[in-house]
Amino acid sequence: MRILHTADWHLGRVYHGVSLLEDQAHVLDQLVGLVRSERPDVVLIAGDVYDRSVPPAEAVRLLDETLTRIVVGERTPVLLTAGNHDSPDRLGFGARLLAEAGLTVRGLATADVSPVLLRDRYGEVAFYPLPYAEPPWVRQCLEDESIADHHAAMKAQVERIRRLHDQSRRSVLIAHAFVQGGTASESERPLSVGGTGLVGAEVFEGFHFVALGHLHRPQSLAGGRIDYAGSPLKYSFAEVGHDKNVSLVELDGQGCVRLERLRLTPRRDLRILSGSLDEILAAAGDDPGRDDYVLARLTDTSALLDAMGKLRTAYPNALAIERPQFAGAGAGLEAGTDHRKVGLDELFEAFYREMTGRALDESARRLLHTEISALSQQEREVAP
Repeated sequence: MRILHTADWHLGRVYHGVSLLEDQAHVLDQLVGLVRSERPDVVLIAGDVYDRSVPPAEAVRLLDETLTRIVVGERTPVLLTAGNHDSPDRLGFGARLLAEAGLTVRGLATADVSPVLLRDRYGEVAFYPLPYAEPPWVRQCLEDESIADHHAAMKAQVERIRRLHDQSRRSVLIAHAFVQGGTASESERPLSVGGTGLVGAEVFEGFHFVALGHLHRPQSLAGGRIDYAGSPLKYSFAEVGHDKNVSLVELDGQGCVRLERLRLTPRRDLRILSGSLDEILAAAGDDPGRDDYVLARLTDTSALLDAMGKLRTAYPNALAIERPQFAGAGAGLEAGTDHRKVGLDELFEAFYREMTGRALDESARRLLHTEISALSQQEREVAP
């Protein structure tokens, strides 16, 4: 059984005020091309199809177009589950009708854990799509008051599957969860606070393959049997070092897994540039990625006029500027100090310490005092 596993599309994502919809369409076109060239028996999409519960119309159209190309154009069945960003009711609309065409959508978690059965030359494979659900919802569905966190919720659902599963069939689980041992990125929305969102990997014992969504870095656990395909695009500058892929999985007759990552190439990469503004601008002429989305970490210590405007003359899709040396290592004014009772000299010195972690030297302090005195004199001269 050949399985193409993907997740975390986040259609409709806006990053630093820029819509990524065209970038998403670009990588999804590559995904359709991989379906055409690799001829998987099924495509699994493990949640977070949309970036928010009420997606923009353009994101809905892109999903419709992509799924139509795969299911109708390539005649490849798709199993799709809701993630924590999706609205389960909206995503699951028309699911029974769509299933007739080869698109299985599981939006709202229910007590029904019946599998989708697909056949290869070795026999049937049972696919169990589990949509994301908060623990209180699972507690209500399964009528189990002991369910208090995500681990317990996943364990209860999986144990229900085990009780009903025909052991003569190979089994594949599709879920959306933060499995303990996985590596997170800053672009994922936390499932909960205080660690209660974690699910132990031991919950998935017995399944031949587990296709997961939620973590955006591609990674495998349990020797490749548990897999995060990751997001198809970089959704934060913390992900600049990630490769973005989909997972091609081969499940043999005994249920052994062979996994290959198929790389996706973005329309524009997400990169971080470091150096002074002049250095970055000077190097741009030889940079083949001038259209990339860029964060510039500037080493300049002096004031810069219209730094973003200048940066965008070289990198038109620059998204942000950071000045790490001004991130603030000093204590500034002590908490509780009333700034209205502090002189301008002291306020500025505190601000300078907060931004640079250094105190003003004596010559700078004299210059500051001279300028403040001159401004005060001008204010007195023009006062009515």
